[in-house]
Amino acid sequence: MNIESLREYVLQKPLVTEGFPFGETTLVFKVNNKVFLLVPLDAGQLKFNVKCDPDKAIEWRDEYPDAVLPGFHMNKKHWNTVIADGSLSNKQLLQMVDDSYALVVGPPKSPRKKSNKL
Repeated sequence: MNIESLREYVLQKPLVTEGFPFGETTLVFKVNNKVFLLVPLDAGQLKFNVKCDPDKAIEWRDEYPDAVLPGFHMNKKHWNTVIADGSLSNKQLLQMVDDSYALVVGPPKSPRKKSNKL
């Protein structure tokens, strides 16, 4: 996987925006104005930060200690830094992105019930 294919994948998701709020070397993707993916552009190989469920974050780190690290410059409980070094398949990398997106978007809201009160 490379930055171009990652970017194409992410931008096809609903309501995603991209920008450089932290400087020209960190590409940031947001949904609903909340960050879910950060990609440093000055790294030698592709790596990125994704939001994670705290338990899942630890699972990934334990299973892939060289490729999944506590989030660099992020809350270590909720963010992982993922290095695309071949240890993880593209499917796994994209699953982490999907999970991060889903965490930020949140569960679908149920429709409000109309009140009969006057």
